[in-house]
Amino acid sequence: MSEVFTPTRYKLSVEDYHRLGDVGILNEDSRVELIAGELIEMAPIGGPHMAVVNRLTKRLVLAVGDFGVVSVQNPVRLPPHSEPQPDFAILKPRAGEAASAVPGPEDVLLLIEVADTTLAYDRGTKLALYAKSGIAESWIVNLQSKCVEVYREPTAHGYTKRIEFQCEECVSPLAFPTMSVAVAEVFK
Repeated sequence: MSEVFTPTRYKLSVEDYHRLGDVGILNEDSRVELIAGELIEMAPIGGPHMAVVNRLTKRLVLAVGDFGVVSVQNPVRLPPHSEPQPDFAILKPRAGEAASAVPGPEDVLLLIEVADTTLAYDRGTKLALYAKSGIAESWIVNLQSKCVEVYREPTAHGYTKRIEFQCEECVSPLAFPTMSVAVAEVFK
């Protein structure tokens, strides 16, 4: 008796993903990211999302200064099968300086996702990926509840610590304990 064939999906590696760009199948206008070996179409950016990203960009750049790099909606390489594009990656000061360097988990101080329609996906798929990759801290700026969800203490199975900051509170990243972000300012 012959064995039954069970089809499995082929997972793209980060290198495969980059080759798709090198040969012109994907370009800078392609709104996809590589998650767990699969190309995932990114959600359209709506007005409220864009407004929060713009406000937070200004605040983060001023607050971080020369102590880090604020990378906005750029990729982070999480080998072997993922290269997400979080809304923000706060990177170590010299990360990504080489023209060909896509920062990896060792370069990341904080990842931030701004979530409205993508809230369940960001909480589930992306947070699990970030934790498994050893990203020390991730935030979800929750547009639905107007709060900032902070996730810390990564494990292979997710983050073990979750703290929710409301509009009347301020939040500080682990990497910059003297930096304070007023949650209300994010949602003005």
